[in-house]
Amino acid sequence: MQSLNVSPDAGTAVRLAETGGPPGRPMRPKFRRIALVGNPNVGKSVIFGALTGTYATVSNYAGTTVEVTRAAARFDPAVEVIDTPGVNSLTPNSEDEQVTRDILLDGVDLVVQVADAKNLARALVLSAQLAEAGVAFILVLNMMDEAAERGLRIDSATLSAALGVPVIETVAVRGVGLRRLGTTLQEASESVYRVRYPAAVESALLQIQRSLAGLHIGQRWLALMCLAGDETLRPWLEKHVGNSGRNALNDAYRRVSTELGPHVGYEINRSRLRAAEQLARQVMRNVASIQPPVRSDGRYVRLAALAALTGTVVLLAGDLGGAAVLNGIPARAGGWLGIAAALVLADRSEAMRAAIGRWASQRGTGLVMLAVVLYVVYRFVGVFAAGTAVDFLENTVFGSYINPFVTHALDSVLATVGPSTGTGAVATRFVRDLLIGPYGLITVACTYAFAIIFPIVTAFFLAFSVLEDSGYLPRLAVIVNRSFRAMGLNGKAVLPMVLGLGCDTMATLTARIMETPKERLLVTLLLALGVPCSAQLGVILGLFGALPIWAPMVWAGVVVGVLFSVGFLAARLLPGQRSDLILEVPPIRRPQLSNIVIKTVGRLEWYLKEAVPIFILGTLVLFFLDTAGVLERIVTASEPGVVGILQLPPKAAEAFLIGFFRRDYGSAGIYALFQQGHLSPVQAVVALVTITLFVPCVANFFVIVKERGLGTALAMSAFIFPFAFLVGGVINFTLRAVGLQ
Repeated sequence: MQSLNVSPDAGTAVRLAETGGPPGRPMRPKFRRIALVGNPNVGKSVIFGALTGTYATVSNYAGTTVEVTRAAARFDPAVEVIDTPGVNSLTPNSEDEQVTRDILLDGVDLVVQVADAKNLARALVLSAQLAEAGVAFILVLNMMDEAAERGLRIDSATLSAALGVPVIETVAVRGVGLRRLGTTLQEASESVYRVRYPAAVESALLQIQRSLAGLHIGQRWLALMCLAGDETLRPWLEKHVGNSGRNALNDAYRRVSTELGPHVGYEINRSRLRAAEQLARQVMRNVASIQPPVRSDGRYVRLAALAALTGTVVLLAGDLGGAAVLNGIPARAGGWLGIAAALVLADRSEAMRAAIGRWASQRGTGLVMLAVVLYVVYRFVGVFAAGTAVDFLENTVFGSYINPFVTHALDSVLATVGPSTGTGAVATRFVRDLLIGPYGLITVACTYAFAIIFPIVTAFFLAFSVLEDSGYLPRLAVIVNRSFRAMGLNGKAVLPMVLGLGCDTMATLTARIMETPKERLLVTLLLALGVPCSAQLGVILGLFGALPIWAPMVWAGVVVGVLFSVGFLAARLLPGQRSDLILEVPPIRRPQLSNIVIKTVGRLEWYLKEAVPIFILGTLVLFFLDTAGVLERIVTASEPGVVGILQLPPKAAEAFLIGFFRRDYGSAGIYALFQQGHLSPVQAVVALVTITLFVPCVANFFVIVKERGLGTALAMSAFIFPFAFLVGGVINFTLRAVGLQ
């Protein structure tokens, strides 16, 4: 990774800030909190990694489900760097935007605004709001290489003079410009840039600003948020502004609303956008249109020949230039070989990346690419990680070395210090069972967390980081948006759903990306109901190899049908709003190894801190239930439903119970019953459908408790448990009625 070179330049920057800067410059206090602010997908995380290194603390912002990343700066451990969620405005329309706004309200010493140089006008809307907030900031124009490939040139000096703040050009993924960022931090200043609003708004601002005098944040920014009708600001105002100030705000808002109508916020945003577009036109030039590159090395000739074989069109086009069809190839999409050739032979040019981006966004070729991506991810996560890696860690590392060593060592210690009779012997057996028994913290919880789940989530995080860094994920959301709208969701929901195929526990946490509480609840319900994790899916697919061809077709059809049906009904029954799919679609890029490593390490750190304790807690609960004999009674109580409704042998009840602890173990119990001849093909399909729709595993249950509350987790389980048996009973009756065997 090309990261920020902080020695000696950045260290010098901090020393200059401490001493007041070079001769002739005014004294400035040393900064202690730096916030990275910017639109979504502009490279903030890369710059954050360069400023801080790889170690960071990821936690929820107080009172929200939005994660904020914090870390100490590399050049000074006393300086905290905060990577805020990507936003389009500091007048919040979502929880992410509210969190970023609140961080600025809490007070920061310096803001590094990261902008996509290709979309300068959009970034300048944020710059105008930062100027109004009165915070010292630096504008970082990132992705300058992509802007240049589009023929765009930005006069950074003129832009810096207009804003009154330093402007730095970077290509963060390659480390270009990051050294200058480290030496420019002490030059950050409050912007002189101001947007002119309608006369009624400007008049109200003068009145409001007088009533807000003395606050640490820009009065103009606060006044504009109040005039825009920002209700999320009310708790902060009640805490920091007196009654007279709040009354002045209300009077000004009523007066402006009377003159401009009820949509004052729209007028304010329109004024900002017009000003941003005007400034962008002043400093940006389109110096050349993109032309299809002509190569002498034969790469494009070979690509055109491969494309022609499959009738695949290869468009070499830029956003600002025209489109050219190679050698008159018909302009129609399709063809596996053409797509593969484009991926293998793709040049680094903007034109080829744009072509791949279009294929990924169009419904025909996009679905083909989706199938290829899902297959590759499944082979890597579901086969290699959940199969080869888990088998090695579980059976060889833990099964042959760690667990036997721990068992032998603990038995030796207990034999030495523990009495062999009486109350002491009972206590000794209790300690042994707690640590290395059937539900032992070491032999079960640690094996589950590190030998089974850890390799799966590592593989998935690697694959997810590659897809994220390439710019493919937003295109995937666009492709599936129409299908997910039928379930009351939008295309963003595909991300936790795909992650659920790796691990439902992890996926439940990523439901936070959905914008409304209703959507987050709905995604959590569907994950718990019918998305099998990779470990369970591997066992199920293994069993299908011994069943008739209709078995996997029935299973997949029922599970997918249930997901859509429940989603369709729940979307209409659950209160709340759903959001539209509004997201930034970045250009297709070549994934950077440094970015992939940093993101994967950060997510694994989160897994170790957040998920592993949940596995340990779940194991403790099962241990005490087993010790008290509750588990055995649950198996006995569930036998009438298993035998009567599903028409399965009594032993299947044990498989369903163990499925609550580990979903793949439950499926493995069904697999073993079939191999032993206790299940017919119809019974096997009924059992697999039921256990797929069964209550989530204990780790997932505790994550639902953590994310949605105990009441919601219990309500979901109370619905899913009888619903799974009901669907299983219907499938059992239907398959027997049609005579399938």
